[in-house]
Amino acid sequence: MTISHAVLTTGLLLTLIGMWGMLTQRNILRIIIGFALMGTGSHIVIVAVGYVANGTAPIIDDALPLSEAAARAVDPVPSALAVTAIVIGLAVTAVMLAFAIRLYGAKKSLSIDAFADSKW
Repeated sequence: MTISHAVLTTGLLLTLIGMWGMLTQRNILRIIIGFALMGTGSHIVIVAVGYVANGTAPIIDDALPLSEAAARAVDPVPSALAVTAIVIGLAVTAVMLAFAIRLYGAKKSLSIDAFADSKW
């Protein structure tokens, strides 16, 4: 088992744990934590997809000739996508936590059962 398979498995496991937490919990904060775990798992999966064994930075120079670039260079796009997803996930988590604070202020509870009047 290579390092990329271990990282990919870890990412998929975190994603599944986060999804389980989002679907089974009744507390809003636990749902938010599940969402954050699912996002972190997806970030790890994105980075694992771009991993190249014994790879090097994608800079064409004397250390990495153009003829070997396709086989040895690490793809920078998954890393850039992961960084962007981390920033967006942080903002979404902050909005969810702010919404949870407003919900707690309105009903004095974080259980989604207390918000049955909001359902259609």
